[in-house]
Amino acid sequence: MYTSLLEAKVVILGSQGVGKTSLVVRYVQKTFSANCTSTIGASFMTKKLVVDNCKVRLQIWDTAGQERFRSMAPMYYRGANAAILVYDITSEESFRDMSSWVEELRKNMTEDLIIHVVGNKLDLAATKRVVPIERTEEYVARTLGTEFSVHEVSAKDDDGIEELFLQITRKLVERKQEIERIKRQNAENAITLQQLEDERLQQGQTPNNSSVCCGI
Repeated sequence: MYTSLLEAKVVILGSQGVGKTSLVVRYVQKTFSANCTSTIGASFMTKKLVVDNCKVRLQIWDTAGQERFRSMAPMYYRGANAAILVYDITSEESFRDMSSWVEELRKNMTEDLIIHVVGNKLDLAATKRVVPIERTEEYVARTLGTEFSVHEVSAKDDDGIEELFLQITRKLVERKQEIERIKRQNAENAITLQQLEDERLQQGQTPNNSSVCCGI
């Protein structure tokens, strides 16, 4: 029996052509097509899984990377619990575009947003890589902080996709469990305080002297 349920929104951001749609389709549908059409506006898919005895429903939003749709992006990723910033390890331009997506998130999202930075097209690393992972790690540590995660994946080869989403989901579940733990603790503390207050009132109502006025 599952101990809890969690619904979470995950948004995928990045420039056009980095493989955002392929990444989502690979994770949800376990398929890959080299001829994915560019996303217009945004689309989403749903993935259900169980992590740490928690039943999870992820709503994964794939946003358009084209410049003409950039102004629409906040409408789609508002309310997200996690964000995946995707770049292409064979494209210097897509890596440099990361800074504008980071700014978008900072302007529109809360500070507790879970962010993972992902270099896609790992299957081309041997022949076409232009962005070393060390450079990405340095950028993320400097710009976002060391607590944020960096991955390299291949949607084509299904390499690292499952682990990426599993790490994100575990963080979401841990956060939910911590919130529930704090709520339980606060409720227990409130009950204890109420009990102490009830005892104090009962003691205060106990007469110090049981004699009554007898006209003496």
